[in-house]
Amino acid sequence: MLQKFGNLIYNHTKAPRWILTVTGVALTTGLLSCQPQTPANQVSITGAGASFPNPLYQAWFNVYNQQNPNVKINYQSIGSGAGVNQYLEGTVDFGATDAPLTEKERQKFRAKYNAEPIQVPLTGGAVVFAYNLGGNVKNLRLSRQAYCGIVQGDIKTWDNPLIAKQNPNVNLPNTPITFVRRADGSGTTFLFTNHVSKACPNWKAGVGKSISWPVGIGAKGNEGITAQIQKTQGAIGYVEYAYARENNLSMATLENKAGQFVHPSPESAARALEGQTIPHNFALEISDPSRQQAYPIVGLTWLLLYNQYSDPAKATALKNFINWALTEGDQYALRLGYIPISNDLAQRVQSTVSEKIAAK
Repeated sequence: MLQKFGNLIYNHTKAPRWILTVTGVALTTGLLSCQPQTPANQVSITGAGASFPNPLYQAWFNVYNQQNPNVKINYQSIGSGAGVNQYLEGTVDFGATDAPLTEKERQKFRAKYNAEPIQVPLTGGAVVFAYNLGGNVKNLRLSRQAYCGIVQGDIKTWDNPLIAKQNPNVNLPNTPITFVRRADGSGTTFLFTNHVSKACPNWKAGVGKSISWPVGIGAKGNEGITAQIQKTQGAIGYVEYAYARENNLSMATLENKAGQFVHPSPESAARALEGQTIPHNFALEISDPSRQQAYPIVGLTWLLLYNQYSDPAKATALKNFINWALTEGDQYALRLGYIPISNDLAQRVQSTVSEKIAAK
């Protein structure tokens, strides 16, 4: 059964899911009813960037290729920072980022291409605190004071009173906390630090895809964060929801701006997006949502596209794929725990892509 939250949709049914590893997505047998045909006029498209949406992108590209055998989309999950750089240099057909382009990046694009960059959102998701306490602590609750203290390096052991206060019946170990954070330029880091900068009064490290961290060990990509937490007893780190869910990582329940403790889910993440005004360039930033039952760390993720493509077939294929992703692709976003964008926003994206992308 599908239920509306504002104009965002979350699937309450336990739909059959794909088997997700930290390196990609395997589609279950029989998911697609169509039979591949012999490719004709093959179109090969390359993209690179954010690891945040990588499980969904890989699933989308696999399914789309099954339905359209002449279109092959190859995507490299290298982080938003590297993806933006490759997009600006023109070495890919599209980039992907979880952080809106900065004015400096926009200026660089204008200078090189004499045009405005195109960034369009395709989905949204939550950034969670995933942790490894050996299965002994299954429902960890973290107040804002507690998770701010962890990321700032002020809270060093799991039995700290600020953690214990919200977990009175939990046997917290007297072991060191290992905070795991990104080592690469990351849109997930932007989403995370954008929230922390508002939620944590003593945060001094700033906001960005790369920052100078006060504490922690680094790992590359959401894939690397997931693997590091899995193998490190006492670890906690930030990662996109789908990675934590599909790899059976424990996720903390967080105190939001309204003082409510909210567990991460597509439902609670969707509440953070309700009522948000999307700018004309789609660069929505959600720092600290105030809705009662909204999960506090949520963001959109964007494709970065060019105004002109030398190969008209690529321009057409990209437009067709984006239309497909925003209509038929919603079902796969829901299965993996992402948030489909609203119908109104999808129509805006489709209009922008149709109007602004051309073949030379």
